[in-house]
Amino acid sequence: MPAAGSDVRAMSAAGGDVRAVPASGTAGAVTSLGSERGTRARIARLILENGPVTAAALSTRLGLTPAAVRRHLDNLLAGGLIEVRTARRLASRGRGRPAKLFAITDAGRSAFEHAYDDLATGALRFLAEVAGPGAVAEFARRQVAELERRYRPVMESAGEDKVKALAEALSADGYAASASTAPVTGGGEQLCQHHCPVAHVAAEFPQLCEAETEAFARLLGTPVQRLATIAHGDGICTTHVTAPALVHTRTKTTPTS
Repeated sequence: MPAAGSDVRAMSAAGGDVRAVPASGTAGAVTSLGSERGTRARIARLILENGPVTAAALSTRLGLTPAAVRRHLDNLLAGGLIEVRTARRLASRGRGRPAKLFAITDAGRSAFEHAYDDLATGALRFLAEVAGPGAVAEFARRQVAELERRYRPVMESAGEDKVKALAEALSADGYAASASTAPVTGGGEQLCQHHCPVAHVAAEFPQLCEAETEAFARLLGTPVQRLATIAHGDGICTTHVTAPALVHTRTKTTPTS
């Protein structure tokens, strides 16, 4: 997978001004989001943070006419920043045309990521060559340790809403995270990260994801399991968080030797 930034470079993404500069040979890409780039950037960020979404939902969220939203979507599609997917039709809905969903592409995601991924990847390759994979894992743990140190006071004061508190802390750092009840039997919660600043680096070095997952378990004080990652091609990084009550129940019912 190419390093982030090879297709699209971000210019002042924090301010909502995303200018896409296509790599040589990228057909159909746009060189700028034009005079309406502020609105277009908002649409791209909403798609990034909320996952695949319909034009109607974007229209409602932004208070724009469907025609205006579709004009921006067409431009983003032409630039290769988003793609069209078909929503699964529920059996109860019967026949009818499936709704179109708009999802972010790797190029679109790169527009919101750092332009130094290629340098970071090269540095980690060098570290792995001269010191072995273990050195990369140790580097990842040390990087996450700083995040864990900053989040610890927030988590300690969160009470029972630890997953929500962690999601808010991650969002403040640009991960566009959310917390929800896990849609599986057995309870628990689900932590979703709709954006990962190091996704392209983590695609080659999964130690970054592994260290982050270990830190989440320590911060939440309960076992967690990573179900999906952006680095592996999934649309969202999804982590299942085991309900603490379930952990305590298992501990009490486990016979001692």
